Amino acid sequence: MPVYLDHAATSPLRPQVLEAMLPYLTQHGGNPSSLHASGRRARQGIDEARELIAQRIGAQPREIVFTAGGTEADNLAIKGVAWAATSRGRHVITTAVEHKAVLNAAAILERSGFEVTVLPVDADGRVDPIDVAAAMTGRTTLVSVMAANNEVGTVQPVAAIGEIVRGHGAKFHVDAVQFAAHASIDVDAWQADLVSLSAHKLGGPQGVGALFVRRGIQMLPQIQGGSQERQRRAGTENVAGIVGCGAAFRRLASDAGEPDRLRALSGRLLQGLLAFDGVTLTGHPEDRLPNNVSVVIDGVEGGDLVAALDLEGIETSTGSACTSGNTEPSHVLLAMGIDPHLAHGSLRMTLGADTSDADIDATLAALHAVLPRLRGISGVRPKATVPA
Repeated sequence: MPVYLDHAATSPLRPQVLEAMLPYLTQHGGNPSSLHASGRRARQGIDEARELIAQRIGAQPREIVFTAGGTEADNLAIKGVAWAATSRGRHVITTAVEHKAVLNAAAILERSGFEVTVLPVDADGRVDPIDVAAAMTGRTTLVSVMAANNEVGTVQPVAAIGEIVRGHGAKFHVDAVQFAAHASIDVDAWQADLVSLSAHKLGGPQGVGALFVRRGIQMLPQIQGGSQERQRRAGTENVAGIVGCGAAFRRLASDAGEPDRLRALSGRLLQGLLAFDGVTLTGHPEDRLPNNVSVVIDGVEGGDLVAALDLEGIETSTGSACTSGNTEPSHVLLAMGIDPHLAHGSLRMTLGADTSDADIDATLAALHAVLPRLRGISGVRPKATVPA
């Protein structure tokens, strides 16, 4: 079996999640909108999952809207709320290191006549709440900031930002797709009005997610059709996927010690990486996800390194799986001020429930085998620098 270190891209389905889903794949196949027994059983499965997720984030079940994943949840939050609040204004604020689902949704709004402010970040990838406050105006309707970055793992000061946004009367959206797998969420402590979630980042099925929508928030649905999800997301629900999403969140409650275990393994992996010349950590050194090890390696092309490690049985990434096919440097690393040539040498390793000490040993051994060879053939300019 390969060593899988790409859990930020997707975390494989956990056995207990599959077990919860199976009856809805093989036995309980009714449409949850139907009135007969099979329909009622499907509806019960959805309601139970909604309750599990609501409990995990400090929400009410009626405030959970199921979607087809984190990308749809982001789009529904940003476009749905912005379009519903045009009577107040047409100004949206976000940051330069957001997931493309957020940045591209904001770009669509901008092309439709909205003003979009994209805030800078520091060298660790963090946005300053002072910058958020300075950007707020009486026309600001929505602020969108991720809880933790999907590429470099930096955790943002969302509670401080939420207080600022609430004080100005705007709505606050938090993309918690990566964060949810590793720490508890309290939507009230964050003062969040909308929070995006995804099942497959925490051992649930792919193709299902959720959006917390605080009671009273007005939004325009982005998919027209039936009246599912309190008329906010039309279409017959993915019952088995939703049940799996709920089961994945339930599993988190029993893994209270997992973040500490992952932090220890990540620390050992990072220590081994930094022993190589020209390796630099990206992201905040302390306020980061416990499973994320993101580095840039001078004199190496990230795509070549990922391919070479794959041949050694180590599965990693150059950054976001959603943009890894793009030959341009990561927009996150560029926003952090990293030299574009050095950004080409990015490597992201994200650990999960099955990662062991033996996996870390195997990964470091593989790097010892492939790095010298790649540095001899890479076309990347050496001796670039990371900002202090």
